[in-house]
Amino acid sequence: MANRSKSTLFLIEQLMVIVVFAICAVACINILTAAYFNAVDSRDLSNAVLKAESGAEVFKATVSDFAAAADLLGGTTHAQSMNTGGVSVLDVYYDSSWQKSDETNASYVLNLIIDSAETPQMLGESTLISGRVIVSKITGEIIISLPVAAWD
Repeated sequence: MANRSKSTLFLIEQLMVIVVFAICAVACINILTAAYFNAVDSRDLSNAVLKAESGAEVFKATVSDFAAAADLLGGTTHAQSMNTGGVSVLDVYYDSSWQKSDETNASYVLNLIIDSAETPQMLGESTLISGRVIVSKITGEIIISLPVAAWD
């Protein structure tokens, strides 16, 4: 009878060890999953910032010449009609590894948008061109948006 009692205690002890191990394993899996998604978000943000900075520099270098900007960035241009008139848009598509891609295989898109062109009275012939550089997921979730402006 005493031998049977010892084996029952040993079995209960082993079950407790398995339960503790399972709880620790679930906690580790949750931590690793969160770390993976944080790493993916960090990678996306880093690449989006680099692409947005490139877009802003091209905007400043080419000002309102979207054909030159399209050549430098490797994108396509089109006009969008808005309530207040038309705005110019340059789109550059990237795949899931942030390499330039076509629209059908894209995971991310950079939009270079000219919002307005204003001629200040005090500066004579100079025109202030303002716009935005937006890098977003193809689903529409914006990763980063930078306001840009340059004198023409």
